[in-house]
Amino acid sequence: GGGRAIWGAGTLTLCLKPGAAPGPFLEKALRERAREHFLRRLEALAPLLGVSVPPLALSSARTRWGSCSTKSGVRLNWRLIHFPEAVVDYVVIHELAHLRHMNHGPRFWSLVEAGCPDYRRRRVELQQLAAHIPHW
Repeated sequence: GGGRAIWGAGTLTLCLKPGAAPGPFLEKALRERAREHFLRRLEALAPLLGVSVPPLALSSARTRWGSCSTKSGVRLNWRLIHFPEAVVDYVVIHELAHLRHMNHGPRFWSLVEAGCPDYRRRRVELQQLAAHIPHW
């Protein structure tokens, strides 16, 4: 290809051939990092909610951070990788809770709260961060 990505401690270095646009390489590197991180969080959090680890797919939806289907598993927006882990965990827990309750009723929210006691604060933080998400 026209370049590669090298992850360091808190840094990402893109090595590009002259004239190569950085956008696609940056997105590919972030998607790979997102997949690894989200899988680790699904594996850690699923047992807390009493569900098995679902299949993971990445999305790039402009307005949705996650979705869940009992058939296809959990889809998480790769752009969540820009956000703090506590916010990522809230979205992961929200989607995992849907594996038991495919609605937003009281039992759903009590399960979210069991996995994420300060979910209300994290939900507000997610909304605030979403207003400033980088788009390219």
